[in-house]
Amino acid sequence: MDDGKSIVEMRLFQNCGLTPSYIAHLDKRVPSGVTFDERHRSFLDDRFGALHFLKPVMEKDATSFLACGNDEMMQRSWARENGLPAKSSLEEILLAQIEHHRTEILYNLDPVRFPSSFVRTLPGCVRKTLCWRAAPSGQADFTAYGAVLGNFPSILDLWRKKGCRAEWFAPAIDPEMNAYGHGERPIDVLFVGGYSRHHSARAKILERVASLAKEWHVVYCLDASRLTRIAESFAGCLLPLQKYRRPQAVSKIARSPVFGRQLYELIGKSKIVLNGAIDMAGPDRGNMRCFEAIGCGALLVSDEGNYPEGLRNEETMLTYSNSESCVRQIERCVNDWTNVQGIAGDGRRLIDEIYSKERQWLAFQAIVARL
Repeated sequence: MDDGKSIVEMRLFQNCGLTPSYIAHLDKRVPSGVTFDERHRSFLDDRFGALHFLKPVMEKDATSFLACGNDEMMQRSWARENGLPAKSSLEEILLAQIEHHRTEILYNLDPVRFPSSFVRTLPGCVRKTLCWRAAPSGQADFTAYGAVLGNFPSILDLWRKKGCRAEWFAPAIDPEMNAYGHGERPIDVLFVGGYSRHHSARAKILERVASLAKEWHVVYCLDASRLTRIAESFAGCLLPLQKYRRPQAVSKIARSPVFGRQLYELIGKSKIVLNGAIDMAGPDRGNMRCFEAIGCGALLVSDEGNYPEGLRNEETMLTYSNSESCVRQIERCVNDWTNVQGIAGDGRRLIDEIYSKERQWLAFQAIVARL
């Protein structure tokens, strides 16, 4: 750097975006009226999104800061405590946090909400800007960021075609995962995620696997859309909302979504974690559930595709090509778990080594140095 400062000495600011379902979950964990620090501490302890958080943030290094830019309760607590006007927008609050922190490196995990127009308003102390985006995002503009990071090569190519610098970057195993999954695994098959008409390939798999619940312990924790919840209610049955209703086999075993440590605990009690890419992922694979499943010691059963280093069929995970091959893999695992669980153990050891927080932080520093 021109002033002799190394990247590791620079002040790092990460911003993340929380889903509406997770914010509702956090609201239950943390009563209203608490301080910014109290809600912030509770969020970090819950581990939601921890695979994306860099080592200094995880270790609460004095030079790093983590914001949840779309969490109204947390952000407005910070604004009140720091003298900002009550009418400040979430964007204004985030900018004030960045200026207050004297940020030098900004790493934004929520660039759709805070795109190039936001980057152009950053205070002069910010010297490097990066964002994470592993999905197509319509007309969203990220060209003002120094680099767009992601772990799907085909989607990185899309950003390059739109004029962005794009760099491959991976999530990392949360060290807290090591505490989970060392006892009995009474759940045969677990799926946690979204189910909607936008996930057509995944929906077919889930419906077929749900039929196995008659003989095995199959658990689905689904984040249903608002229209799905209405369509499946008693009153909703009278409305023309058929396309939003889930198949009976799925809705019959569906539970509420789980997050953070609750998710780690549930994976730790499961033999198999079923995964399926969403339609827009293309041929690339390696979504967060892959790392969460293997990191908590379950056997990942996921759809065929291009996986990153370490995720290999029959060595650290199992893959399927369609609903029938998926069922065959699951039947094989449940019926021969004593032998098959070795794949899960090998996966946990290898993935923990390849995708450690130390390696993730070194890779991030290398990217920043190239900007």
